[in-house]
Parts: sequence; C-alpha cells; structure tokens
Amino acid sequence: MFNTAFVEKRQGELEFEERLVCQVLEQRGIPAQPYTRKRIDRRDLPLDEHSFIMGATPSMHGAMKQLGIPIPLPNDYPKVLTHLLHREIWLSTLGEVEQRVSAGSEEPVFIKPAERLKNFTGRVIESPSDLYFMGNASRRQKVWCSQVVQWQSEFRAYVVGADVVGLDHYGGDENVRPCDRTIADAVKAYRASGEAPAAYGIDFGVLKDGQTALIEANDGYSLGAYKVAAIPYAEVLFVRWAELLATRKPVSSPDLDHEP
Repeated sequence: MFNTAFVEKRQGELEFEERLVCQVLEQRGIPAQPYTRKRIDRRDLPLDEHSFIMGATPSMHGAMKQLGIPIPLPNDYPKVLTHLLHREIWLSTLGEVEQRVSAGSEEPVFIKPAERLKNFTGRVIESPSDLYFMGNASRRQKVWCSQVVQWQSEFRAYVVGADVVGLDHYGGDENVRPCDRTIADAVKAYRASGEAPAAYGIDFGVLKDGQTALIEANDGYSLGAYKVAAIPYAEVLFVRWAELLATRKPVSSPDLDHEP
C-alpha cells in the first residue's frame, strides 16, 4: 500500500500514537521518517501517492493541501445515528453561549468546537467565569452544545469498513461496558448511509440509566489512541489515508493554500 512513511515528532520524542504506528511500519518493512510541523508548512516533505503520513490535525491538513486532497468536513454526530444520542445537541456560536450564560441560564451546557481545527477542549459551562479558558477565540466560532448528562463509562470503537477492530476504555468505570450489539448495529448503519469514512473512531458510553449512547464520531486520519493495540490502531490510519489519497486533485501551484 505504502512504500514510505512520515511521522510527526512534536515534543522532541514521538507521541504514544506515533510509536504504535511505527511498530507496525517496522513490522511491514516500511521506512518511517520523523518530521516537524515546519517542514509541512514549507512543503519540504516529498509526499506522493505512495506515502503514508500521520500527525496532529494541522499537519495532516497541510499534507492534504500539498497533495490536493480535499479536507473532509467533520461529522461528529452522523444523522443516521441521532437516535443514539439520548440527549439534546444543537449547533451554536461562542457568542450565543456567552449571552445565554451571562443572562443567568440555570442549565449548564457542554460545548466543543464544531470546526475542523479544535482550538479548545470541550467542557461544561456553568457560569461566565468558565468562558475565560477560551481566551481570544472568536465569539462567532461555531460550537456544538450538548445537554449535560452523567456517563458511567466511555469507550472508543476503532472501525475499519463495517468492522469494529478494537474497543478501548478511556473514561469512567471500565467494567460498565457499552452494548456490543448497539455499537455493531450503529457501525453498520453508518456504513450503509454512505457518510462513513473507510476507517474512523466512534465513541460510545453508558449513561446513568444504563443506556448505551453515542458520544461522538472521529475521523480516522488524525485519531487519538488510548490503550488500543498497535495493529488495529495503525490499520485505521492506513485505510483512511489510502481512501483520502484516492480523492487527490491536481494542484496548480506549489504555493496554493500555503499557510506560513
């Protein structure tokens, strides 16, 4: 599938995710080269249709621009799976949330970025002071808002095609597992809808009342790992990147969409 690989090195050492993938690359005899974000910004990497690349979202988007790959829109809450949310979720802006909280709304709300780049971590907003963590983020920025619920546990399913290749606990009580049948049916429905990437992560949890609920879906090209084994995790990234490579379009200029 690939004859070379580029793996981002951010803090002097490879992150956990990069180390997992490098194990598999070595097993498959694919040479891996570390790179920094600066090299992406300068378009200094010799990327082509036979190259695998992994890294943080900004670096992946830079690689896509260099290769002429349209950057996918996020699909955190697939329409075909809305019946599994078991809570109210709506699209808003930071400004609207700020006005709501400043007006003395009694209901706390969970918010997270709705754009491609996640410039702050999702969190519960209960008072105006909770908005300070967003700093100078534009109040026009779109955010997902969610009714606050209590999770007994949270898990990530790693998916290739219509198959769950790994299920990884990351929050709450690891002994309270989501329903395997619910997850399997959700994955099949998402695949059948035609909206699902070839490989991705999708998070499910168990609510206080025992229901298995969808937390969010995550694209497979820049996906965090928890305790998942190296092979299933790497397979998600390999399959998704191969799918994205197939969407390449001609790039007319090396400076097109360049971001300093």
